[in-house]
Amino acid sequence: MAYTKFAVAVVLSCAVLAAQAAQVTAERLIAADREPGNWMAHGRNYGEERFSPLSAVDDTNVKRLGLAWNYKYPVDRVVEATPIEVDGVLYTTGAYSMVFALDATTGELLWQYDPKVWQGIQGRGCCDAANRGVAVWQGKVYVGVYDGRLEALDAATGKLLWSVNTLLDADRNYTISGAPRVVKGKVIIGNGGAEFGVRGYITAYEADTGKQAWRFFTVPGDPAAGDETDTITMIRKTWYGDQYWKQGGGGTVWDSMAYDPELDLLYIGVGNASYWNYKLRSEAKGDNLFVSSIVALRPATGEYVWHYQTTPGDAWDYTATQHIIVTTLPIDGKPRRVVMQAPKNGFFYVLDAATGKFISAGKYGVVTWAKGIDPATGRPIVDTEAADYWTDSEPKTVFPGSQGAHNWPPMSYSPKTGLVYIPQQVTMEHFVPLETPRAVQTGVPNLGIVTPVVPETLAGIEELATVYRGNLVAWDPVRQEERWRVPYEHIHNSGTLSTAGNLVFQGTADGRVLAYAADTGKKLWEQEVSSGVVAAPITYSVDNEQYVAFNVGWGGAFPITFGALAQRTRVVPDSRLYVFKLDGKAPMPEVRRREMTLPAPPPVTADAAALAQGKELFANHCGVCHGLSAISADIIPDLRYLSHEKHDEFLPIVFGLRSHKGMPPFGNILQPAQVESIHQYIIQRSHDLRDEMLSSSGAAAREAAKQAP
Repeated sequence: MAYTKFAVAVVLSCAVLAAQAAQVTAERLIAADREPGNWMAHGRNYGEERFSPLSAVDDTNVKRLGLAWNYKYPVDRVVEATPIEVDGVLYTTGAYSMVFALDATTGELLWQYDPKVWQGIQGRGCCDAANRGVAVWQGKVYVGVYDGRLEALDAATGKLLWSVNTLLDADRNYTISGAPRVVKGKVIIGNGGAEFGVRGYITAYEADTGKQAWRFFTVPGDPAAGDETDTITMIRKTWYGDQYWKQGGGGTVWDSMAYDPELDLLYIGVGNASYWNYKLRSEAKGDNLFVSSIVALRPATGEYVWHYQTTPGDAWDYTATQHIIVTTLPIDGKPRRVVMQAPKNGFFYVLDAATGKFISAGKYGVVTWAKGIDPATGRPIVDTEAADYWTDSEPKTVFPGSQGAHNWPPMSYSPKTGLVYIPQQVTMEHFVPLETPRAVQTGVPNLGIVTPVVPETLAGIEELATVYRGNLVAWDPVRQEERWRVPYEHIHNSGTLSTAGNLVFQGTADGRVLAYAADTGKKLWEQEVSSGVVAAPITYSVDNEQYVAFNVGWGGAFPITFGALAQRTRVVPDSRLYVFKLDGKAPMPEVRRREMTLPAPPPVTADAAALAQGKELFANHCGVCHGLSAISADIIPDLRYLSHEKHDEFLPIVFGLRSHKGMPPFGNILQPAQVESIHQYIIQRSHDLRDEMLSSSGAAAREAAKQAP
């Protein structure tokens, strides 16, 4: 009986702690710097600077950071969430939109909520089973669920309070991976799915009840149905033909938002167009608003105020969904409220926050698609010779590629140094246009270009890896110039955190968490972990002790689709939340690296024509998850390493046998003969790998081949 009473007391005390911690209000967020120990919103404050005023951990003592605690997630998949910490409780998410409330000082699990996403739905999204975190507001925790639900949980217990379906059309491939924001008592969330044929929008729901307050469409729909608003009528004039609305148009708001309470403006980042191919989508005409744009809205009503389009008529997947920061900068010697963004297209933008007027732009990445930005109009000067692949249907190799010069991992801004810290990267894409569009199908990306390919050999991959590189770049937004950079061997490194302790924290794709001096870029601290790091870290304090938290878990678009490059990181699926403090003494989990043994593949029985068909079908249906050229980083299985049992079950698996474990069923899309041609292509790729291992002069490759039966 005594034990039972003790257990009940612990549960009740945890519930009280969680309930007290969740009382986030607009007043607290507006005055976030008065509570520097808390991280109450996605970017810490409404303007999403991701700068912490905490300085107990600084450039003189950061080398003393040690592990305070770690929490092992139940599913070893991608972790992209920015944790929220309020008054000693930390709220975060793992894969498939699972929510966790933890004691911020010990890592004790207070409660866990599993929305029970059917894992077979993963094929409806482009970029893994990701979730970028929760919002906390007045006793509730809000989470966007991968399958399109928005849900409110009781912050004390994790109990479901309400759930709404945000999907415009259940037959289209909508998903949610972004974190909701709460502004003006409304929970605001967007959706993903542009590559799969959807129409973009963002929706606000009443925080107390889940009742829809407003919905703002970012691209026009079927003209026969009429325009929902005058804004839609305005933007429809920038589109041509009828393919855009049949395909969906894209323009999804799948990640970035920021709010300025001084101006009462909500800023949203809008994604790429769909199809990517400008000719198929809009007859190669028009700006196609609001794709690849920053749009300002009134958060109470969803009323349109202004927009700025970073990539008019986007044809290269240059989303403007990258992190948006609202702050004050000295422009022409006077303080000015500005919006800053480093979207995929490689230019860093500074805009007037009140009007959207273009102030300046600088080239922070490797760019060949445009010669620059016209300072008078703010429009890019497109290099048609280098980047136009649709007019004469000639393939073009363009920088940046679809992974962008900066992807979704957030940047941070330090008012102390005046610098923005960008997870920059060098990428390229070979765009080969299709002449006719494919029909929209569930689980099939529809780009209007030939599916991108990567080298099929180890030598070719190593050569391509000399191009694909990452950097931590310290950028001066006023002078539009780089101050310093730290090079990385891989792209897809984590978001950044800057602090008043003259520190910048970041994680890497190859399994490290690091701290640098914010003013010089000097490396001051490093700790290895087993998995890749893509989520942005945070810092908080409890009882005057400062903590630094890293969510760790490899996954997302790059390590899945571009597995041929991502496998070089050698990290393994091992999803955890690591929390460090000065002189922390908790033991670090063992650091592991990827080691795989290639089973002897069965014989190839298909002829050349069937193998060619299998290669094309694999690229169109399978490559988005299992890697282009059938090379995976093994976050989702590398099919070249299939066991004999899996080869025997190949058709049933493709038709749904393992849908409960994340393998989407394709029985309604593919015929058995087509599945067999894909199977034969995979077997051929296994033989290719084995032959390359045996012929390689590298000692590691020879050893790997010897271990294979």
